[in-house]
Amino acid sequence: MGKIRITTLVENCVKKGRLLAEHGLSFWIELETAAILFDTGQGLALQRNARQLGIDVERADAIVLSHGHYDHTGGLELLLQDSHRKKIYVHPAAMEAKFVREPDGSVRRVGIPLPCELKVRYQAEPVWVEAPTDLPGGLWLTGPVPRTNDFEDTGGAFFLDLECTRPDTLPDDQSAFLDTPAGTVVILGCAHSGLVNTLDYVLKLTGGRPIHTVVGGTHLLNAAPERLDKTVEALRRLDVRRLCPCHCSGFAATARLWREFPDRCGFCSVGETVELAW
Repeated sequence: MGKIRITTLVENCVKKGRLLAEHGLSFWIELETAAILFDTGQGLALQRNARQLGIDVERADAIVLSHGHYDHTGGLELLLQDSHRKKIYVHPAAMEAKFVREPDGSVRRVGIPLPCELKVRYQAEPVWVEAPTDLPGGLWLTGPVPRTNDFEDTGGAFFLDLECTRPDTLPDDQSAFLDTPAGTVVILGCAHSGLVNTLDYVLKLTGGRPIHTVVGGTHLLNAAPERLDKTVEALRRLDVRRLCPCHCSGFAATARLWREFPDRCGFCSVGETVELAW
């Protein structure tokens, strides 16, 4: 008998009392033989929510950073206060300065906060992920996801410099997955590589195993109608059995997914747990 249990520690929404919501994402992934912390939110809610949920994040066998944005990495500063050198699985590009240009032309820093970057480099044991990589407990990371279709982009005007002259293609974007007898479980950070690109790549890495569950941010917030249409078509093609979009998915896209797949969609707001046993 095996199982995977995914508890949302940080997310934009919360339904239960004594928990905090913030713009960010963090999942606590429990496997038969390991526990993985996937992303850390901005840093305001992680520790409090974990305590309220009875989860000791200090016992994580590994920490994964899906990419280098502040709302996924900011919790590292408090998390790495002790002297124990934790393994942090991250792409090297996640450590770069990152900016976003807003629709009004203003520019905002969105990269990993400097104190967190320094802690990763000097107080942790970084594992630089540049290819599919296995983690404790049988979980895998995709590493960089190939961009193979013509309708998905990174979901925003992202850059590597304040002047916005060097586009950031976010090569650091990665997701986690676990193959089970029921099908593959996929955990997304923001899916800046594209939800469909990510799922197609997982399908390739698992030799065509069906995808059972997809949990996390799909970054469909700014998706045009054509992209949404093609995303729905792909999810039908892939026959995903359970879909839990959150964080950066956007209200309109989330509503569309719930409308198209009413019997397959679920919530993963703070305190919610998604579980699969076999």
